[in-house]
Amino acid sequence: MRGVNRVVLIGNLGKEPDLQYLEGNIAVAKFPLATTETYKDKNGALISQTEWHTVVLWRGLAELAQKYLHKGSLVFIEGRIRTRNWEDKDKNRRFSTEIIGDNLVMLDKRKEHTDQPAVEAANPEASAFPDMNFESGPVASNISKDDLPF
Repeated sequence: MRGVNRVVLIGNLGKEPDLQYLEGNIAVAKFPLATTETYKDKNGALISQTEWHTVVLWRGLAELAQKYLHKGSLVFIEGRIRTRNWEDKDKNRRFSTEIIGDNLVMLDKRKEHTDQPAVEAANPEASAFPDMNFESGPVASNISKDDLPF
C-alpha cells in the first residue's frame, strides 16, 4: 500500500523569506511559518497554541515568495514533510523537519495604490457578483436573490 505525505497549513510568516541560489541557478527560499490554534479551556478562558514550521520553496515559488511575501504575510501552503539529519562539527546527530511547499496561495488582501481611493460597494452582493443584475435584464426575470444556493 502507498503512503500519503501531504500537509496543508495556513499561517503567518515569522520573518522575511531567505532566498538563495544553488548551483545551476536554482532558487530556494526558506522561512518560518506560525500556525495558531485557539480553544477554550474548561473554565472558558481562551488558550492560543502556536506551532512553528520551517517552509522550503523551490524555483519559481521561491522567487515568488521573496518578491511578494514579508514578515506577517498570511499564506496557504500545501506540500509534504521532509526530515533531514546530519552530523554537526561536534559529531552530534542533528535533525530538521521541513515543509516542502508545492502550492502557495497568498491570503493577504491586496493593497490599493495610495493615489487611488479604495472603492467599497454599498451592496455587498453587487461586488461579489458584478455581472449579475437582479433588478432587470433577460436573466433577472427568471432568477431572484432567494433562488441562489448561498
